[in-house]
Amino acid sequence: MRAGRTNEAIKALQDLDHASTGGGTNALTPENRRFLRHQMAISYLRLGEQENCQQHHNTESCLMPIRGGGIHARPQGSREAMRVLTEQMKEDPGDLSAHWWLNIAAMTLGEYPDGVRKDWLIPEKAFESDYDINRFHDRAPDLGLDVDDLAGGSIAEDFDGDGYLDIMASSTAVHGQLRYFHNNADGTFTDRTVEAGLAGEVESLNIVQTDYDNDGRPDVLMLRGGWLAKAGHLPNSLLHNNGDGTFDDVTEEAGLLSFHPTQTAAWFDYDNDGWLDLVIGNESTDGDPNPSELYHNNRNGTFTECAASSGLTIDRFVKGVTAGDYNNDGRPDLYVSCRKEPNLLYRNDGPKPGGSGATEWVFTEVGASAGVTEPIHSFPTWFFDYDNDGWLDLFVAGYNIDNVKDFTADYMGLPHQAERARLYHNERDGTFKDVTREAHLYKLLHAMGSNYGDLDNDGWLDFYVGTGDPNLGTLVPNRMFRNASGRIFQEVTTSGGFGHLQKGHGVSFADFDNDGDQDIHEVMGGVFEADNFRNVLYENPGHGNHFVKLKLVGVRTNRAAIGARIRVVVDTPGGPREIHRSVTTGGSFGANPLRQEVGLGAARSIVEIRVTWPTSGTVQTFKDVGMDSAYTIREGDQTLAEIPLKTFTFASRPTVASGAK
Repeated sequence: MRAGRTNEAIKALQDLDHASTGGGTNALTPENRRFLRHQMAISYLRLGEQENCQQHHNTESCLMPIRGGGIHARPQGSREAMRVLTEQMKEDPGDLSAHWWLNIAAMTLGEYPDGVRKDWLIPEKAFESDYDINRFHDRAPDLGLDVDDLAGGSIAEDFDGDGYLDIMASSTAVHGQLRYFHNNADGTFTDRTVEAGLAGEVESLNIVQTDYDNDGRPDVLMLRGGWLAKAGHLPNSLLHNNGDGTFDDVTEEAGLLSFHPTQTAAWFDYDNDGWLDLVIGNESTDGDPNPSELYHNNRNGTFTECAASSGLTIDRFVKGVTAGDYNNDGRPDLYVSCRKEPNLLYRNDGPKPGGSGATEWVFTEVGASAGVTEPIHSFPTWFFDYDNDGWLDLFVAGYNIDNVKDFTADYMGLPHQAERARLYHNERDGTFKDVTREAHLYKLLHAMGSNYGDLDNDGWLDFYVGTGDPNLGTLVPNRMFRNASGRIFQEVTTSGGFGHLQKGHGVSFADFDNDGDQDIHEVMGGVFEADNFRNVLYENPGHGNHFVKLKLVGVRTNRAAIGARIRVVVDTPGGPREIHRSVTTGGSFGANPLRQEVGLGAARSIVEIRVTWPTSGTVQTFKDVGMDSAYTIREGDQTLAEIPLKTFTFASRPTVASGAK
């Protein structure tokens, strides 16, 4: 089944079922019979996916709750799954896994909710959105962006400096090619992977951009080996942007060649020398220690590893790292999300007294005293100022379930032991308060790839989580949450059309068509050979609010301006309002553009833009800036430079061939 030979899997399971129905020594226990039926149901559901969602794909395929074009034209797989699951539910009505799959199968047949027994039904109300965000439609097939491959990372960035945002997408498959799509600024994209010299750069679960050499051109780090334990001792790749449309792999000459399983890293200037350093979160397992790494930038294209000498002795199964100045002391700190162990918060305390320089730094672990060690089983994470008070808050998603039965329980308000997300509010005194319940986020998200952005340009940061795990039976919707004025988060999964049932990985929020609002690119697919799926690009329908785009260029601060702080003050009908942003690529699994796209809501005008640069400490203030435009802000300059960008409409038909697995 994992290899995609679904009919063979079904035949083997049928033979086993027949052999066990004669009684005697071949009879199955109720537990084993449940296991067998579960495997048969998953096989039949997989058959339905292959014959419909993959072979006859459309933009409604696998969008939950499934309707319209998502209903299977070839119903055999789902019909057989319904038969097996009905048998199981009659024998064991408390089987919440069968309960979940039966409702999914009924959706694919167009028989939900009326065709599901009332006592087996997960009611439609359970999937209703809290707010109507308007429908976002998948445009990837039209644009040739629907790469059909396994799990991977996503980057939205202007790689060639023409002002328009390009896309990179990776895959963790052994031959999963990194893909580079150039934005042609006319509603189309062109696959320039080969021309960029990227052919052969393969097998990367996550990717993140940077400008490590301060040449003004975004480079790319590919991360490899995540989840593979001893089989994951693979090298990462640092791809240098040559400025002529090509990239070179400079990993070894940069001093970054190492062999540890990982899929998470963050670029940050921990010593504020104006050059970006790198932290890589590695995955240690029993008998296979892989300490995380800290690389100091030597300012000459090379790096020196210095984790141990700087107090970062992280020998855990790390699944997410994120950097941010949570205590507003001007130095970026680190949060580390771990699997099966408490999470870690490293406060950046500056140079080591009597040390020999930046390779001997002081990072003090304060996770417990700051109150941010949970969830114990966690995955993606990020710092963001969700309530616009000028202090970075923290989100970390839980990642531990028994199986899909936990989703049945969570949607129906039943008890379960699965790990939930955490939202921590910054209390401005070095500690955080767990506000998950108050913010309506005490939910089972089971998140992998994820990121944050502003869906409706109201100035409040929303977020999207790609869900799932390697298990082929974990057919659960990806989830989108809207920030309601910094108070609560409203689920908008179904109203926006985001509830994709396939595995969700790298996520990027970005305005690809330059119409002022952020679209969402997501890399889909699992890790087993059969679990491939097509990437998506959800087009934002627009919400009528204002915006401003700000490209910060560091001079003394690192050129990419990572870590710089932005405060926008706007005049609104209700009075002055502050909106805060930090320059970063967003979450720990997926990368937004470094050019900041700031929603202004119902602003009547921009009163002031203030930028605080971390290296120089310079504070720049600009008054009466025009809305709905893009600007470059160069550290130390007294004026803004407008970036001339044109708006365009996405093409309505493919202009290049869709990516093939």
